Amino acid sequence: MKVKSCPIPAESILATDAAKAHFSDAYEVENPQADCSALAVWLATVKKTPRWVNQSMALRNTIVAHLGLKHSGDLSSFDFSKPAQDYKVGDRVGLFTVYEITENEVVMGETDKHLDVRISLFKSNHGGRVVVSTVVHIKNWLGHLYMFVVTPMHRIIVPTMLSKI
Repeated sequence: MKVKSCPIPAESILATDAAKAHFSDAYEVENPQADCSALAVWLATVKKTPRWVNQSMALRNTIVAHLGLKHSGDLSSFDFSKPAQDYKVGDRVGLFTVYEITENEVVMGETDKHLDVRISLFKSNHGGRVVVSTVVHIKNWLGHLYMFVVTPMHRIIVPTMLSKI
């Protein structure tokens, strides 16, 4: 599927936060699962995480452990048999904590002493499109260093993941 860069949807929970962020981006793609909740679309997508992405996350975890950053696991380390409707705010989905769940949007992320990261999967155009947005607030120099290294990979991984929808 054709993935393209786009603005963060104005209706997204992350929209107002993006203006103050050190980093933000969004990518969109057609949604063949328009009848599914945003979280169900996310879960179905991360189930298809390419092995090279999880291997990249494993390498990232090894490197950042020496810098005092969190070991975050990988995108597809969650219970595949747990239905989307059983997840609640505060649960973990792979490497992210769930912060908000609505029918059309799920917001996940991670906060540590270096970064505050939020990821949104938002169903737009009556569910016909999916937009994945990322908003990052950097708290210190190590967060800046981390984002300098991670940003190029992020710009490859997110469109790759969206192409799996």
